[in-house]
Amino acid sequence: MSVNALYTDLSGYYDLMCVDIDYHAQSNAIHRLHQMFGNGGKQHLELACGTGPHVRHFLDAGFTSSGLDINQPMLDIAAQRCPEAHFSLQDMCSFEASEPLDLITCFLYSIHYNDGLEKLSACIASAHRALNEGGVFYFNVVDKQRIDNELFVRHTAKQADAAFTFRSGWHYSGQGARQSLRLSIEKTEAGATQVWNHEHPMVAVSFSELMALLEPTFEVHVFEHDYQTITPWDNVSGNAIFVCVKREGPRLAFIVRAQLELNAHQEIAQHLVFTLTVVLMARLAEKRAELMVA
Repeated sequence: MSVNALYTDLSGYYDLMCVDIDYHAQSNAIHRLHQMFGNGGKQHLELACGTGPHVRHFLDAGFTSSGLDINQPMLDIAAQRCPEAHFSLQDMCSFEASEPLDLITCFLYSIHYNDGLEKLSACIASAHRALNEGGVFYFNVVDKQRIDNELFVRHTAKQADAAFTFRSGWHYSGQGARQSLRLSIEKTEAGATQVWNHEHPMVAVSFSELMALLEPTFEVHVFEHDYQTITPWDNVSGNAIFVCVKREGPRLAFIVRAQLELNAHQEIAQHLVFTLTVVLMARLAEKRAELMVA
């Protein structure tokens, strides 16, 4: 099998690549957070759902779940795993939901697949538009300012007579809003080894930049990246769980109005500073002229 064939058929290796992920723990943790912060509703959508393992857990927990992805072979596998769910071929940065949702999830750092701040902002807007009031948008994310380019994760797995080694890690240049996910797959079968390397462009964002994007329309809660215990973020860790609750209409209107008033006050203050500066310069010029005459 050639390198190109391996890439084309990557959907067939997705579950093998993610074999060490505890989908149950992740799904259960977000279910608990939804119980704590959400509206109690059961309409759920998974962004970048892949082959559907998280969707399966939410279905089993009593949710009416659906999923979207940009990879049709992945969705075909997801439909086999979750025949009672609805799956659609959509880009998460501009998705449409057929009915209002109570919970939107985006696991496995997939929020970074929004390639650029403009697309990330569009994804956040799409999620806000799709949620019922009090609905929750969950995702996990890495802070670009805390990425260590030397770190990577590695695990091995077997499928039939083939042995696989998977490696992945973040890379950030230190500037701008672009980072990458570096992925390597090594397959050994019948004494022959093939290697596939790929670098996928992703959005790079700091937590402070992300908060600025979210807070106008969401009430944001940030937690440590630990699915076993729910612990507030320590302001140090480089990855975290974001739980974003859609602001209710009146509260959102109040926040927008307050921001407009703040902007107006800032403009008045800037105008006053400018006026005082002009007056002061004029007085200094007059004083200088008086000294010259004297």
